[in-house]
Amino acid sequence: MAFPAGFGWGAATSAYQVEGGWDADGKGPSVWDTFTHQGRERVFKNQTGDVACGSYTLWEEDLKCIKQLGLTHYRFSLSWSRLLPDGTTGFINQKGIDYYNKIIDDLLKNRVIPIVTLFHFDLPQALEDQGGWLSETIIESFDNYARFCFSTFGDRVKQWITINEPNIFSLLAYEFGIFPPGVPHPGTKGYQAAHNLIKAHARSWHSYDSLFRKEQKGKVSLAIFAGWVEPADPNSVSDQEAAKRAMAFQLDFFAKPIFIDGDYPEVVKSQIALMSKKQGYPSSRLPEFTEEEKRMIKGTADFFAVQYYTTRLVKYQENEKGELGFLQDAEVEVFPDPSWISLKWVYVVPWGIRKLLKYIKDTYNNPVIYITENGFPQGDPASFDDTQRWEYFRQTFQELFKGHMVLSGAFLDLWVSSLLKDGLASTHLSEQLSEPYQKESAFA
Repeated sequence: MAFPAGFGWGAATSAYQVEGGWDADGKGPSVWDTFTHQGRERVFKNQTGDVACGSYTLWEEDLKCIKQLGLTHYRFSLSWSRLLPDGTTGFINQKGIDYYNKIIDDLLKNRVIPIVTLFHFDLPQALEDQGGWLSETIIESFDNYARFCFSTFGDRVKQWITINEPNIFSLLAYEFGIFPPGVPHPGTKGYQAAHNLIKAHARSWHSYDSLFRKEQKGKVSLAIFAGWVEPADPNSVSDQEAAKRAMAFQLDFFAKPIFIDGDYPEVVKSQIALMSKKQGYPSSRLPEFTEEEKRMIKGTADFFAVQYYTTRLVKYQENEKGELGFLQDAEVEVFPDPSWISLKWVYVVPWGIRKLLKYIKDTYNNPVIYITENGFPQGDPASFDDTQRWEYFRQTFQELFKGHMVLSGAFLDLWVSSLLKDGLASTHLSEQLSEPYQKESAFA
């Protein structure tokens, strides 16, 4: 299989999932520290990230893996509370700066391009105590944090992700309560958090554009999760419309304001307004952007970062009872084809990624596309033999290049998650940390 010149191979991690050192060297607590320490089976086997992969003390071992795999890029996230323990620049933790400086410098010395994510779900607990992503004050807090990071690391980091998967984060944290702060608010708080996430991203993009871009010459975007969807019955008009709504609620909810016109998709606004009216709300549960905010949000991305894993079928599901909820507002039921091979929640549907990329290309004026996450999960315990993952990647790559998809004008960088998440290498998550090892798919 031939890859085009300049095609980037990378791996991705996030701070809470790999660093450990949860209270080391002046780091403040994050919402995930609080959430996992409360127990109550909120996390698999009540595990925590206190130790995780130990990357805070074992970075050199991670670097060895990166070099052995021959990666051209490495995506990692900054721990906000490791740098700014209370979430503000009132106290700056130099040990945190030193840690990330070493990672960035080591990567560059080894000709690996760093891709840095500012926020990967681990809000400082001090800011959560002030309302977190449900409070508009978070917009200024995030912008100040972003400016600090651009100023501190931007002389060497040229590719930034402001927020990782804001669509997944707002749903799991505030709609379903599966992520911290852990309190479900169906049909309400998820939209409120999403509204603030979009504005926080836009503010930080403008800060980079006006204060840092001329000298640093970097690029800034956010990473949106997107699975592909197909109508359950391709001959059913109601299922076809349901699939369109599913894409609008999942991907376009964030992409359209940022890449097109500063506002939510019309079908999203009309659906939520209609359901809100039926439920007796005086106005829509979806907040509205002012005209000034729309102008601020529009065009605040330098590339399209998308994270694809799998595909689902969608059919129309009328919200007859007027129930509150994200899926109820969209009036869709989402499910896999029982014939699809799966492990955990990832169903192997290779053609889904090709259809998704074509949708993005056609809908968003052929943007530069980075796949900032893609991968296949592993069983517990992990095994050296990850043949399923290798086959997933092989089929995915074949679809990417089918019909010259990558060469059709969209520049595509492909990252695969590594070390802890869905990866080509692994480190045991235990108190006794082992040497990292490469799996079979690393040699494919």
